[in-house]
Amino acid sequence: MRLILHKLLFASMHLWLCWSSSTHVHASDDSLKPGETLNSSSLQPLYSKGRKYFLRFYTTVIGSEIFTYLAIQSAYDYATVWEGNRGQPIHHRDAVLSLDFSGVLKIEYESAKKPIILYSPPQPINNTVATLLDTGNLVLQQLHTNGTNTLLWQSFDSPTDTLLPTMKLGVVDHKTGLRRLLVSRLTNAIASPGAFSLEWEPTAKELMIRRRGKVCWKSGKMKNNRFENIPEDAQGVLKYTVVSNGEEDTFSFTSTNENIRRWWSLSDTGRLSYNKNEGYVARADLCYGYNNTEGGCQRWQDIPKCRSAGDVFIKKSLRRNYQNQTIDDNQNISHSDCEAACWSDCNCNGFTEIYLDGTGCRFYHWNSSKDYIVDGTVSGFDFYILENKGNITPHHHHGTKRWIWISTVIASTLLIICASIQFLAIMIRKHVLQEKKRREMKSSLIEDFRNDFKKGNGLKVFDYTLVEAATNGFSSENKLGQGGFGPVYKGTLPTGEEVAIKRLSRSSAQGIVEFKNELTLICELQHMNLVQLLGCCIHEEEKILIYEYMPNKSLDFYLFDCTRSKLLDWNKRFNIIQGIAQGLLYLHKYSRLKVIHRDLKASNILLDENMNPKISDFGMARMFTQQDSISNTNRIVGTYGYMSPEYATQGVFSTKSDIYSFGVLLLEIVSGRKNTSFYDDDRPINLIGHVWELWKDGKCFESVDPSLEESFDSDEVQRCIHIGLLCVEHYANDRPTMPDIISMLTNKSAIMSSPKRPAFYVQREMLNQNLSSAELCTTSTVEITTSLEIE
Repeated sequence: MRLILHKLLFASMHLWLCWSSSTHVHASDDSLKPGETLNSSSLQPLYSKGRKYFLRFYTTVIGSEIFTYLAIQSAYDYATVWEGNRGQPIHHRDAVLSLDFSGVLKIEYESAKKPIILYSPPQPINNTVATLLDTGNLVLQQLHTNGTNTLLWQSFDSPTDTLLPTMKLGVVDHKTGLRRLLVSRLTNAIASPGAFSLEWEPTAKELMIRRRGKVCWKSGKMKNNRFENIPEDAQGVLKYTVVSNGEEDTFSFTSTNENIRRWWSLSDTGRLSYNKNEGYVARADLCYGYNNTEGGCQRWQDIPKCRSAGDVFIKKSLRRNYQNQTIDDNQNISHSDCEAACWSDCNCNGFTEIYLDGTGCRFYHWNSSKDYIVDGTVSGFDFYILENKGNITPHHHHGTKRWIWISTVIASTLLIICASIQFLAIMIRKHVLQEKKRREMKSSLIEDFRNDFKKGNGLKVFDYTLVEAATNGFSSENKLGQGGFGPVYKGTLPTGEEVAIKRLSRSSAQGIVEFKNELTLICELQHMNLVQLLGCCIHEEEKILIYEYMPNKSLDFYLFDCTRSKLLDWNKRFNIIQGIAQGLLYLHKYSRLKVIHRDLKASNILLDENMNPKISDFGMARMFTQQDSISNTNRIVGTYGYMSPEYATQGVFSTKSDIYSFGVLLLEIVSGRKNTSFYDDDRPINLIGHVWELWKDGKCFESVDPSLEESFDSDEVQRCIHIGLLCVEHYANDRPTMPDIISMLTNKSAIMSSPKRPAFYVQREMLNQNLSSAELCTTSTVEITTSLEIE
């Protein structure tokens, strides 16, 4: 009853807000210009030119919590069609949308440590304007003096749960990999991303709905501008557009009748409706995973033996005793998660939602109908009860005679092989006891691990369910890339903080003890030029690391791209070089233990919002006491082109191995070319050899990246090339140390010895034995190993 009263109160507040806006809104400009703001306290929203949509802040209250969102709403019925901060709700009533004079579009609010950034350019730009179009699309553009505009950002590129006319689903840009899909709310009251997503499948040319990553509904192929599994009344006035070419693979629709407004919305229970529940496009909430014959439902699981195909959840008002119940109070699970969990548990007969916002589950178990009362006139709770609405006989009643015959055959066979079964039973029992002992030992290690980290050292141990929810179930849409030791995902914590989550491969040789020791060391590395490790997670065989999120990706994303490299002027490049050097100096000299990275390369240099470099990926790093200086291994890990000759051929590594990698990276930053990009049939020479030959001929500036267009400090460039060649010398003792390098970078008068012939000749012979010239002309690096090693 409390939930019903709360929903009525919530609906009343929403209607009051809509009425208030409708009675107090006056004519308004459709654009936000630099220096202008849109306040949540203002009753005047930002209307589109034709007054079809408006942009404003709205606030809801759930219990004692306040949730404020920036939203685009329809002026026709005040339905919300987009939220700008759905994953980062503001827990205050006061919020401000602003566009500053640098081109940053952001939401600011009271007590915020940092604003919510909707768009931030790589470098400051002027003459920008944010405009709400009559299509419902909020666009940020740069205005040029010749009358043309450049699109910088648009709300259509980050849709929420509503598909508007002309909005595209699918891959809208193959070059950037930008992909659009709808994602439902977690619950009707919570705007955070939920369990269901609507996607466009370009190969089969059909729409599909996924629940937690599993396909549960498909539209069927389109014939004569109609999908076979979508009702005709939902398609009547729609015209579909499918585009498939080298630039995009997308689906969109428009209305053939301008007087009829229509859009699609995906609910938190999996219902795809048009015009906010006027009618249904798809009923994915009725797809239980086993049925694939009607309504577009897809089969992805078997029916549990205790269930029948006609079993469905029916909402009723019930009153009963609460002796037989279990509770899952996770506030990141929704109604559909409760349904799936109860359906799969043969002891579950129904459930209720725990919290006022519709999250959490309370499961009930009873043996007969006498245990509960169905009475709509008596005050009670909303229960969702499993009942059979079909005429399908339960599975355990099928084939009774067949099972009697099979049982007779089995009984006869058991008499013959009784001795063998007894032997197997003994062996199995022994194995079970050993496995139980192993699990108990592992559980004890994990518990000790968590207790140790709770005592201090600044590292947080995250719950696995939280990590899974933050990455939307480790979905492919959240995947940032594939590292040497496993995939990396973008995640959003319940606080709204964005993080990078590295899921270590299960084939990793690390155990709990080694993993704990490595984390203890890494979490003590604190430097502005090292990526900060925020926490970790251990769950069964899973070992997960949580790092701070770097919005500008990695250095190679800009450096080796003809267009994006222009964003790195010489000042930025020199700042990146100095930052990497400072990070290595800390690892080699000033950290508690000397750390040798062993895999320093452009893809492992991440860039923060200000393009400052941070060294990442310590999976191959080795730690020593400050007195140790050299070690060797029989297992070589790393990346060709960055490994020193003594490490690649003999397995010997030291801080001078990192110096060699730094030298290669320094020459790549100056030239904008990969070390392996110069190989061909006629001239088997790498970047190091190319720069060395130009240096000998007094033409070192010919190796500078053409995109810099001579707008660089010639003294700094020459010094960087000089240092780079000193770092890649063949013998480790001839290479400078990191303090020497810092001095030479910052002191124009520092004495530098002349570089000797670098190690590229040795490396060239090794590469020619393993790679053909065709392979060496590829643009990707060659990984020697992708496994984590413990030596």
